[in-house]
Amino acid sequence: MHRFYLPPEECRGSALTLTGREAHHALRVLRVRRDERVTVMDGAGTEFLCDVCSADRNTVGLRLVEKKSIPPLPCQVVLLQAIPKGKLIEAIIEKATELGAHRIVPILSERVTTRLDDSSAAEKADKWRLAAIEAIKQCGSAWLPRVDAPMTPKQFLARQEGFDLALVGSLQSDARHPRECLREFKSRHRALPRTVCVWIGPEGDFTPDELRAVQSAGAQPISLGRLVLRVETAAVYCLSFLNYELESVA
Repeated sequence: MHRFYLPPEECRGSALTLTGREAHHALRVLRVRRDERVTVMDGAGTEFLCDVCSADRNTVGLRLVEKKSIPPLPCQVVLLQAIPKGKLIEAIIEKATELGAHRIVPILSERVTTRLDDSSAAEKADKWRLAAIEAIKQCGSAWLPRVDAPMTPKQFLARQEGFDLALVGSLQSDARHPRECLREFKSRHRALPRTVCVWIGPEGDFTPDELRAVQSAGAQPISLGRLVLRVETAAVYCLSFLNYELESVA
């Protein structure tokens, strides 16, 4: 069954309408027809089972058949990802969405080669959000992760956001397996964390000063194994582990 995305404010009532990119995809790529059944997701936990009732050159009219609420994952995982070279950040956002990330924060660390002014940063953020939308349509997630505008580690840390558990991928000798951090948290709190953030550095890793700042803010260095992983592999490794370990929280 084909899936489409509409923001929550466009999903009110028993009649929904696809316009713009979604209508183009439905009409020109998927070639949906009248009476075909499709799924619409609002990215905020609701799925709408709909029948196509009209299809013209620029819009697709849908009739609501059934509405279903999907609970969020038990732990909100925030990926703080240093922006790699080229278009890898889009692939990382797609994989992070598939792995249930609650939020993705692109990080402009000192060793990131990309440099953005306010205008281009906003434009990039919009493009990256579209990558997340395409990912929920592909994987069937009812929850669209928030993709922030790019910021430096200093800017993010200045917000003083609180997380139950903060981790940072590290090549340092004192880095521990992430399972040890989870076991320690569970032993201390008699529960698994409900909010986790994980920092992944760029090619060449964070600078020593950046690592000190991140760890001073409470992030625990974790090892991703004996091998040095590419940026995109490190992100998938961490999110896969956290998804597996935390999805069973009641």
